[in-house]
Order: sequence, then structure tokens, then C-alpha cells
Amino acid sequence: MAGQQPSSTDALPHKTRPTLRGSFGMCASTHWLASATAQSVLERGGNAFDAATAGAFVLHVAEPHLNGPGGDLVAVLATAADPSPLVLAGQGHAPRGATIEHFRAEGLDHVPGAGALAAAVPGAVDSWLWLLAEFGTWELADILAYAIHYAEHGVPVVPQLARVLATVEDLFRTHWPTSYAQWMPGGRVPQPHATLVNLAYSRTLRRLSTTGGGETRIARIDAARRAWRTGFVAAAVAEFAAEPHRHSSGRDHAGVITAADFADFLPSLEPAVTAEFRGVTVAKAGLWSQGPVLLQALTMLDHFDDEQIDPSTARGIHTIAEALKLAMADREAFYGHLDPADAKAVVSRLLSPRYSKERAGLIGAVASTAFRPGDIGVTPFTPPLVTRQHAVQADGVGEPTVQQTGETRGDTCHIDVVDRWGNMISATPSGGWLQSSPTVPDLGFALGTRLQMTWLDPAAPSRLAPGRRPRTTLTPTLLLRDGSPVAALGTPGGDQQDQWQLIYLVRTLALGMDPQEAIDAPAFHTTALPSSFWPRTWTPGGLVIEERADEAVIDELRARGHDVTVSGPWSQGRLSVVTRDPDSGILQAAANPRGAQGYAAGR
Repeated sequence: MAGQQPSSTDALPHKTRPTLRGSFGMCASTHWLASATAQSVLERGGNAFDAATAGAFVLHVAEPHLNGPGGDLVAVLATAADPSPLVLAGQGHAPRGATIEHFRAEGLDHVPGAGALAAAVPGAVDSWLWLLAEFGTWELADILAYAIHYAEHGVPVVPQLARVLATVEDLFRTHWPTSYAQWMPGGRVPQPHATLVNLAYSRTLRRLSTTGGGETRIARIDAARRAWRTGFVAAAVAEFAAEPHRHSSGRDHAGVITAADFADFLPSLEPAVTAEFRGVTVAKAGLWSQGPVLLQALTMLDHFDDEQIDPSTARGIHTIAEALKLAMADREAFYGHLDPADAKAVVSRLLSPRYSKERAGLIGAVASTAFRPGDIGVTPFTPPLVTRQHAVQADGVGEPTVQQTGETRGDTCHIDVVDRWGNMISATPSGGWLQSSPTVPDLGFALGTRLQMTWLDPAAPSRLAPGRRPRTTLTPTLLLRDGSPVAALGTPGGDQQDQWQLIYLVRTLALGMDPQEAIDAPAFHTTALPSSFWPRTWTPGGLVIEERADEAVIDELRARGHDVTVSGPWSQGRLSVVTRDPDSGILQAAANPRGAQGYAAGR
């Protein structure tokens, strides 16, 4: 945490790598190519927003199993000129034809987890271009040059990408031939560390970077946005998605997205929702995301002393997990795309001192297995509480858990950047991963499946409805001290994103850990919540913890009633973070070693 002295354990061998320190610029992301790209932009005079945009397009190429151009984006940012935290809402809405009635007529009781019928309008690319025009300084062609290079010359296939492709090989070969042609060149699953190109996407980026023209930098970016929203991209997606294809339902459906739906989407910049924890302001997106879950949990934990919430102890893990269960129950009961006035009132009640104290008082010595939303004067929605009937492959690995149908549980990538002027951004791009729906061959990418996070129930606050944003799991974080931004952080992981960030914040803000030390320490998460991903099941009392945790701690958690699953020693979370001390200008960065992909860069 910026502004703090290194912890007393800083010299001990509790870190896989150093926390980077410098004063020029810092970048951290879930893939080394994106971090290196962002740092390259800073070195060449770009600001944090230029750097994050360039890095994000590289993530489309380097981590195609975790995000893509057909997906979405949420970012929290602050500028050197105005430290007020703002949220870039790049989450697309449901298409005009995405009605509950249509899905029911297709024989569905849930929105599928794979297939174009589950696609929200892609928001990521248009949002990055808008951010570049509004806050960046670079030309679009220079920004996209990095991603074009990697799409044409290839990226190394990380082991997890190879595993994902092996899982969906039969789906691609049998039902999604365009995906098979793109991702399995020569009819073979790429092996780890092989080189994989995406020439179709490089052609798409070249067209965007050279389309139209204009006398100014912003005019040239606007021309690319028109080509995306109303030109060749929207037309190609609409034509391709209209062809019936296999979904995770096991049946063939046609998508409902049209070119007109693309034109309906516009990025928006919104004030962040904030809460205080140990004297630090935590800024998140509003109730259309799961961001307030972190804020609710922090306000509950603020009623406990440091020893009671220490994540290295059974008591601390238990207390944190129980707070998260309560916050997640409220997520299902109250979060959704509400009228702005209603959303403001609901957030105010959920984060009020009285309510936080009341919820903290429900945390007992034994694990709860109940679904317990609170009383805020609004009728709570109770989702179908269905327990999982079959084992999910590689449960809780912090990477996408993918089924042969293309269903993904836990996804996403992340990038953080801070520059020498004090601009800071934390962004979580996601969706549109290669296993979400068939590849659009003319474009080189697939549509996302964010609509799977809506319910086909008119009573649900996060119900499916045309024009409504689905409640998303994308949830980057910005920290402020005395009104000045001091850290940007986030992680992939679906429902686990706020859980893993919560542990990091407790370790750094309450216990004084160094950023890299906090990231490296053993992690855990609860599964006692209705999953945001198809088929929307839950595990009452479920807790997944890395095997590096002390055996006595695991035994005590079981004694407290937790249904504990012990995962691999380095399996939970993919956090990255950058920090800035406003007084000294000292910058820091740290990134997750799990999966051998994430890296920080800076000087």
C-alpha cells in the first residue's frame, strides 16, 4: 500500500519476486506481453490511458481464452487533473431481441453459458477507443500496432490456453468449424509454448486503424468507432450469429444480436461507489456490477480488530468468508440494473453504518449454510438455490474452468497502470473468450456470453430485458487516501474477484503487508453463493483454500462447519496492483505468480 513503510516481514522469504519500486511509471497485468506493451507506451511518452489501451488490445491476442474483442470491460480511473474516481462502464446491454419470452420459447430455463444467444452487445473495443479519445494522447494506429504485431507474428501458447483448447476440441471440430479452423491450425490442438497467430483479427485491427480518416486524432478514433458500431464489424457479427449453432444447452439456437444493437451501445463514465476501510477510501462500480460486494464486506470487517480478520488464521478466514456470504446474498437479492435513483437509495442502505453493524453481528463461530439477504426495506429476490449435481473440472483454479460444452466458470484478465503524472487506471476486460461462441471468421473473434448472468424471471432485479446491462462480475478497484488515488488493483476470477481482492486489502491495509507479499500469501474463497455462471448452482458452506495453508487451520475450518476443498498450492487468484505515494511520487507494482503469466513492469 502506497504511503506505508515496508512491513517487518519484508526481508523474509515470503515473496516469489520483489515489489517493484520507482518514480517513472508502473504497469501490472495478467500477461507479461501486456505489461511490457504498456510500459513501452509509457517509455515513449504516452500516459496511463494510452498504455492501458495498448496493453488491453494485446490481451485480446495473448489471452484469447480469457477475453476478446467481442467481450466487455469495466475500469476505474482517476486523472492527474481530477482525482475523483470514475467508472468506465464498457458493459454492453442485452440486444433488442433478448427477451425472456424468446428464451423460454427456445426451451430454455437459463441463459446458456456458451453460444451467441447469450451475447450482450460487445462493449470492450468501443469503450477502449472512447477512453483513448477522451483521456489518451496517442494515435490509434500507434496503439493498435502492438496487437497487430502479435496477431501476425504469433504469441506463445500458455499452458492454460492449451488445456482450454484441448477441452473444447470436440465441440469445435463437431459443431463450431470456424473456431476449429482458427484455433487448431493443421487440425491439432496447439501445444504449450507453441506459436499461435490470428491473421483475421490483425486484418480487423488494420481496417479499424486506417478506416475513414480525419484531420484530428479524435476524428480518426471516431472513424474507427463508427466502423465498429455501424460498419463492417457490426454487419459481420450480425450475419454470422444469425446462423443456428450449438449452445451449452445441448441444442442449436440462433443468436438475436443485430447490427442495430451495436449502434445502440455507447460507453459511459459514472461516479464510483465508495466505502471506507481502515481509513482508506475504496472505489468500485455500482450495482450493475458486483463491486459493492467488496464494499459491503469491508464495512462489515471494519467492526472487527486486526487479529479477528487475519487471513492466515482459521478465525480470520472464517470471519472473512462469512462476511462475503452475507454480501453475496445481498448481491443476488438486490443488485441489478436499477433506475439511478433507486440504485443510489439501495447502495446507501447497503453501505450504511447501521446496516453494516447489523450484518457483522450475524457472523458467529460456526459456518452458515443459509442464504441470508438483509432487510433494507426492499423485497429481496431469492434465486433458485440448486446445488451442483456433478463435479466441475479443475474447480477453483483461478483460471477458466471449462466444460466440453464451452461453459466457462471463472474467466477474465486484468491490467493496472500508473504514470509519472499521477494518472491511474484499473481495468478488467473480459468476455468474448474463444470458447464462448463460434469464431466470426471474417473478424477473428467470438461474441461473449455475459447474458448468462441474468435470470429468466421477471421478478429478479438482474433479469434479462432488452437494453439492460447484465449484472457483471467485472470489478476493478481504486484506492484513495485523503482524496488522492494511491492504488489500482484487480484480478480475474468471476465470483471470486472481489473475494481475492478483499483478502489482499485486509493484508495490506489492516496488517501492513507489502503488495507482493500479500499477493503471494495463501488464498481462499467461498462457493456458498449462487454462481453467476451457467448453470447457476451453489455449494452451501463451500470453501476452497490453497494447500499451502496450515493443516491445523484447515482442520479448524472444517470443525467450524465449512465444507472445505483443498486446491493446488498456487491456484487461487491472479491479482495485480500498482500504487502511488502522492507525497513522494514513489510508485510500486506487483503481480501474481500463479499460472506463470502475470508480470509487473516499471521503473
